[in-house]
Amino acid sequence: MRLAELSERSGVSTATIKYYLRQGMLAPGRKVGPTTADYDESHLRRLRLVRALIEVGRLPVATAKEVIGYVDDDSLDRTIRLGAALWALPHGPDPDDADESVAIARTEVHRLLGMLGWTTTRELGELSPDHRALIVAVAALIRLGYPWDAELMAPYAQLMYQAAVRDLDFVETHPSEAEKVETAVAATVLFEPILRALHRLAQQEESTRRYGL
Repeated sequence: MRLAELSERSGVSTATIKYYLRQGMLAPGRKVGPTTADYDESHLRRLRLVRALIEVGRLPVATAKEVIGYVDDDSLDRTIRLGAALWALPHGPDPDDADESVAIARTEVHRLLGMLGWTTTRELGELSPDHRALIVAVAALIRLGYPWDAELMAPYAQLMYQAAVRDLDFVETHPSEAEKVETAVAATVLFEPILRALHRLAQQEESTRRYGL
């Protein structure tokens, strides 16, 4: 397809597509003339991913470019590519070591990972921005007076592990390595709002069941 059709099918303006091409977020098309090129379904898939990262995931263009860079780095194996891409996504503030609630939260998170047998996650520790984000969130609950310990978190973590299994089962349905990594990144950005919305709807349903309208 030519640029105009790619723009029409993707919903992305030709000017923006040209910008993504200049930024290296979209591979060049196949040259068919001095000023024209052909694009295929892989370009359309990539544009949809970039659009999801920026418009749904609300990533700055620079962050989306960094994520895409890891997705495209086929010198890395899938685990490293995926991990690097996900770590590049925005995260909250780092734990404040001066806060005593952070020390308690750090202990409980470490204990939780041991209870679950999540050895890789435990070994990576606070190298992972998600590990740090969990500590910050647990510390906030502790400051509010909630006894948020490993035992309370474990059932939630087990549910999230089941969700992760389903995520990667879905990723495995895609044929190429590039599609697998792209899908895993898109799933992280797009599934999290779905999970959050489902959680809130479930709370509404259970609240009504318990307490009535």
